[in-house]
Amino acid sequence: MVQLVGSLRKELADSISTCRVLVVGAGGIGCELLKNLVLTGFKNIEVIDLDTIDVSNLNRQFLFQKKHVGKSKAQVAKESALQFCPTANITAYHDSIMNPDYNVEFFRKFVLVMNALDNRAARNHVNRMCLAADIPLIESGTAGYLGQVTVIKKGMTECYECQPKPTQKTFPGCTIRNTPSEPIHCIVWAKYLFNQLFGEEDADQEVSPDTADPEAEWNSETVARATATEKDGDVKRVSTKEWARSTGYDHVKLFNKLFKDDIMYLLTMDKLWKKRKAPIPLDWQHLQDSACPQEDSPASGLKDQQVLGVWGYCQLFQHSVETLRSQLYDKGDAAELVWDKDDPPAMDFVTAAANLRMHIFSMNMKSRFDVKSMAGNIIPAIATTNAVIAGLIVLESLKILSGQLESCRTIFLNKHPNLRKKLLVPCVLDPPSANCYVCVSKPEVTVKLNVHTTVILSLQDRILKERFGMVAPDVQIEDGKGTILISSEEGETEANNNRFLSDFGICNGSRLQVDDFLQDYTLLINILHSEELGRDVEFEVVGDAPDKAPPPQTNQEEVNSITNGNKDSARPSTSSMAPSEADDIMLVESDEGETLSSSLTAAATTASSKRKHSDAETGEAFNKRPRMDQSSAADAPAGADDEDDDIMVLD
Repeated sequence: MVQLVGSLRKELADSISTCRVLVVGAGGIGCELLKNLVLTGFKNIEVIDLDTIDVSNLNRQFLFQKKHVGKSKAQVAKESALQFCPTANITAYHDSIMNPDYNVEFFRKFVLVMNALDNRAARNHVNRMCLAADIPLIESGTAGYLGQVTVIKKGMTECYECQPKPTQKTFPGCTIRNTPSEPIHCIVWAKYLFNQLFGEEDADQEVSPDTADPEAEWNSETVARATATEKDGDVKRVSTKEWARSTGYDHVKLFNKLFKDDIMYLLTMDKLWKKRKAPIPLDWQHLQDSACPQEDSPASGLKDQQVLGVWGYCQLFQHSVETLRSQLYDKGDAAELVWDKDDPPAMDFVTAAANLRMHIFSMNMKSRFDVKSMAGNIIPAIATTNAVIAGLIVLESLKILSGQLESCRTIFLNKHPNLRKKLLVPCVLDPPSANCYVCVSKPEVTVKLNVHTTVILSLQDRILKERFGMVAPDVQIEDGKGTILISSEEGETEANNNRFLSDFGICNGSRLQVDDFLQDYTLLINILHSEELGRDVEFEVVGDAPDKAPPPQTNQEEVNSITNGNKDSARPSTSSMAPSEADDIMLVESDEGETLSSSLTAAATTASSKRKHSDAETGEAFNKRPRMDQSSAADAPAGADDEDDDIMVLD
């Protein structure tokens, strides 16, 4: 007769009470998961999270209360979870899981790791640490009404990085600065502007017109005038922030510079406007004189979901600039502000600046809610989705502790029931990919770049750390001499940073061995030299997944009716069009606490690209979407073709 402890077999209950597990992340999923674990009987839990509690977390991260705002998520989650089970032994770390202190030996202490993370870099890192430690990892994520849970085990299943993910969506600088055609371009510009005025200035985030735009064509007089301002000569050059400070952050001067003078300057670039609708400059005094009194009266509906008039956004611009100026001055001379979607003045500034630019370029303006969703890459979090996913994580953990790894499944939570009336769809775990550059026995990739223009620092930061997710890479050239190119030991190879790859004899066909000792990971990189990379493209990983699926077929008449902007930019803003509903929302970066993957476009999957899998319950074949990811951090899916397909894939 089987002995039971509550609803569990005694052997399983004993295993639960004695095993040690690690929870990475104490946000939306993490809070629900901690509660589930202690109520299931887990006694030895360690939880790690670098974040502190924000007011915006309180609507769904139920272990936190208003009095906890500003405190460590991990520590408060521990204290709150202990109220459910005071005998549990919970250790909290207010730290980043990517800290070198949490090495392979640290991971080997655990029987099981459960991810409740919000960004790809941390997911990649935990994936590699669990592979190196050879312990099971349960990966999870939610986005709106969608969710996913999967199990990763070295040698048995796909790892998190088996499916190639496109690089984070970026936009050419000249599009942001000169020819925005979608609301997201204006929102990115406004975020850049915030940093240029109040934050840390970045040359890659310039907001003034781009005089080097290859599309621009000026007459000789205009060229001479423009190039004169580009040269140092007798012209004293000052940064945007220095100029703004010199004006005392005068909102009228800022406004006229950004939305009048710069726009008039753009209009001198004749060629840009031959096939585009030209922008229309705004003048503060003219707008003030012609402002309609009704614009000042509050509209009906929720404040964040209202779309103001042009003068309304002018007033919001004024108010936010004055507030941010006060914050900056209060911090001292060399102070900098950091943009945060949950900081009202910062969000007001981006909302106002982005909408004014949208109006100038003939796009319909957006509500603060819509702007925040795109600027912060938020797919509205649903508390019940987090609860469902956290419950599924525990169910999968019980299978692992029972020694039934072969019974584990990838489980998808859909927004609508499929044809068999299911919201939850389990499917068999995929085996490791033979092409994975992480979990195969000898990882190897080919990188196409220009060895004469790529410097060592770019190889380290942009390719090894950003693209391949390494933390502390060491690089040596396979040249028979073992030349050390990059060392993770501070100061050893910093003199190499600004030298070109070709300076070290690296050419087409060269091979680099890269080791990350923290991740216990070695990667062999084959260099493919090319001088024909696209504009603004530093490198390409040969064999990567395409950055996006083929676009849907569009009616030509519809295309012709759109001058500046896409179909979305020609529509009025409405908060009923939440990002989770909009299949073509492109995420720039991710910082929301429950998101696992990027949005999927409605046309992302064609019939020929779908793979067949067996339903774990019925044995019927059904279609599984190929995995795609367009972010970072990003990381958040949107509903598409729910009537057709059984599942939605979140990477």
